[in-house]
Amino acid sequence: MKKTALLPLLTVLWIPFLGAQASFSQGEDYFMQNKPQEAVPFLETAILENPDEIRAYLYLGIAYQQLERFDDAVAVYLKALPRGESETSRIACNLGNLYFTMGKSDSADHYYTQAIEADPSYAAAYLNRANIRIKTGALREALPDYEFFLSLEPHSPKRIQIEQVMSLIRSEFAAQEKQRLLAEEAARAEALRRQLLLEEVSSSLQAAAEESRGLSSGAEAVQGYEGEFELE
Repeated sequence: MKKTALLPLLTVLWIPFLGAQASFSQGEDYFMQNKPQEAVPFLETAILENPDEIRAYLYLGIAYQQLERFDDAVAVYLKALPRGESETSRIACNLGNLYFTMGKSDSADHYYTQAIEADPSYAAAYLNRANIRIKTGALREALPDYEFFLSLEPHSPKRIQIEQVMSLIRSEFAAQEKQRLLAEEAARAEALRRQLLLEEVSSSLQAAAEESRGLSSGAEAVQGYEGEFELE
């Protein structure tokens, strides 16, 4: 095939690509300017024109969240997740954040966990999962997440607040352990009291039985006499 014959084919292939890039670039510009309303139609078009542009999904999902179109945000993240590749952890974490905003704690925890599984060094997912577990009262599960976050981000500006939360959690554990020990001691004391009471009652019954048996034996020792008494 001659070089001149390739030009029309390359033009046919190139023009849609340029269109997709133009849509994404325009949407990205609006997104970076914090103009979600203007960004949305361009990002939606960019995804239709190039479904492999993961950044378009991420930007569009965040723009939907900013506009409180939460169901649309969920849909676009779920569509992106199977093709996320290196961005899988970020997409999953964004889903977790979205479900947290929607008040769906179990779903939030699930997607934070998925983000960690995709990238065990993704610090934000540990912090966010710890926070959601605090919200649901799962303190024992939250503590190692905070610890792991600080190991990944030792200079985090949130370190002081996180350490305060961790200290409170440990204090709660200590209080619970103290209550457990006190309850066990009280239970042992009550069990001992009941045992002593049972032994006392049992001893009392035994003494009564012995006394009853003694009276019965005395009666049996009295001999009977036959015949009549005669007075002389």
